[in-house]
Amino acid sequence: MPVRKFMESAIEKARKGLKKNNSPFGACIVKNNKVIAVAHNTVLEERDATNHAEINAIRKACKRLRNHELKGCTIYSTTEPCPMCFSAIHWAKISQIVFGTRIRDVRKLGFNELPISASVMKLKGRSPVKITPDFMRKECVELLESWKKKKGKTY
Repeated sequence: MPVRKFMESAIEKARKGLKKNNSPFGACIVKNNKVIAVAHNTVLEERDATNHAEINAIRKACKRLRNHELKGCTIYSTTEPCPMCFSAIHWAKISQIVFGTRIRDVRKLGFNELPISASVMKLKGRSPVKITPDFMRKECVELLESWKKKKGKTY
């Protein structure tokens, strides 16, 4: 069962990223009810297309746990992981994804997302990862709205 405080950590990290003119995405990785890593998207700040919130959080978690496998971890993401992030989650063997808004929500804002949902990636790739969508959706939509009001840059 998803836990609000962990998604709230992802949301808060995304807000901090927004203040630095990054896009409105955050992620939090948890193991045994303990936060292992929290990160926001730094694509624009670091000029690296792979620096999505989930990838940044996975890098931090692997470093902290000194392991490339994150078995038993749950990742909370403010938006549904894109195919790149889903693949990284799968390869890291993260057990569960919990997300707020969906890929279609950010596509509407102009982000260059591939319209391939996490559930399709799971099915086609036969991934064992458990997916919990639309968790704290309202709060995650508010992040997108804040970004839209700032007239943030898409990529």
